[in-house]
Amino acid sequence: MKHIVILGNGISGITAARHIRKRSDHKITIISGESDYFFSRTALMYVYMGHMKWNHLQPYENWFWEKNDLNLVKAWVEKIDFDQKKLRLSSGSPIEYDQLVLATGSIPNKFGWEGQDLPGVQGLVSKQDLIELEENTKFTRKAVIVGGGLIGVELAEMLRTRKIEVTMLVREKEFWHSVLPLEDAKMIAEHIESHGVKILKETQLEKINPGENGRVRSVTTSTEEEIECELVGLCAGVRPAIEFLKDSELDTDKGILVNEFLETNIPDVYAIGDCAQQRKAIGQRKPVEAVWYTGRMMGETVALTLTENKQKYNPGNWFNSAKFFDVEYQTYGWVWSKPKENEKHFRWQHTTEPKAITISFNSETELFQGINTYGIRLRHEVIDRWLNEQRKIGYVLANLKEANFDPEFYDHYEKQIFQSFKNNLQQATI
Repeated sequence: MKHIVILGNGISGITAARHIRKRSDHKITIISGESDYFFSRTALMYVYMGHMKWNHLQPYENWFWEKNDLNLVKAWVEKIDFDQKKLRLSSGSPIEYDQLVLATGSIPNKFGWEGQDLPGVQGLVSKQDLIELEENTKFTRKAVIVGGGLIGVELAEMLRTRKIEVTMLVREKEFWHSVLPLEDAKMIAEHIESHGVKILKETQLEKINPGENGRVRSVTTSTEEEIECELVGLCAGVRPAIEFLKDSELDTDKGILVNEFLETNIPDVYAIGDCAQQRKAIGQRKPVEAVWYTGRMMGETVALTLTENKQKYNPGNWFNSAKFFDVEYQTYGWVWSKPKENEKHFRWQHTTEPKAITISFNSETELFQGINTYGIRLRHEVIDRWLNEQRKIGYVLANLKEANFDPEFYDHYEKQIFQSFKNNLQQATI
């Protein structure tokens, strides 16, 4: 019986642990200094907003871990001796392992801004970040959010529920235009602003200024504007949490380098989730993907390998989902913010509501390549099947009703969308 140690109790580490237990009787130890139990990180914002309580974030009852013989250790790992297969902890005795899974997650990006470590400056990734946010916003009237991605808009929504004035600094022409096509980004920016958030576009953080009390007092932007605030949210992306591994013999770059089996350069050591970086990129995916569902899939994959059924990591078609305040967003396949060679976009938008779709297809072959939806829910399994079957744009639009997953009594727009596409074709032919 092997001793498998998993460092990190996020979705990647816990998925690995559960699937290893389903398939074996190996001894499993899970180490994390963040929290006693695994929790749903994507729901952190709802605790702050009062929609949920802390214990609601735990997907499993406290007895689950003992019942399934999963040993939990609450501690931070300070150093790993890979030769001796031993972990030195911040408290307690060292822990030895036969096989080690690194699932250390990610931390907010910092780019060396002056004042980035002042009190009142923080990210929003961990449980500790949310506790810090509660303290920081007790007397906050104005906040500045640096970055216009998914974490930034979550933080903006959270702060607005407490009537805090919010200004977002977005370096792109429109909100999240590095990911969203321009018209999509423009629609979402307008929707965010309709909720009382001020977005400063093509504007970056220059420095963070302290007050007499040593806390943040204001920020200075790249346009030399000074904005008063008591809170600065650093939401310009995340990076793998691997600082304590940088001087070790483990191969690292932005993240921990792994092969297609999620193996590192050290025997019996694996890396999964936000901290893992693919040595060889998978298709058009980024080498590091800080995404909930890819972390879950990596956990399942490494569990198979550790229980004598070696598996390559194969995430399939790209997909993701999020919310921009009350607008649900889904994306499947590839819809690039700036169309690539032979990539064409068809876009439909509702005349009065923030509902839209953008479909990407090959302008020569008409093959369906991807879709973004806003305020319209689609069935994952249907879109995934169409991508695998290499359906054409005409087929997708003619059968869009099959993919619709909106609740009963919601308005449906498939006819308008299809008619709009036909009108576009006719105009292009004339």
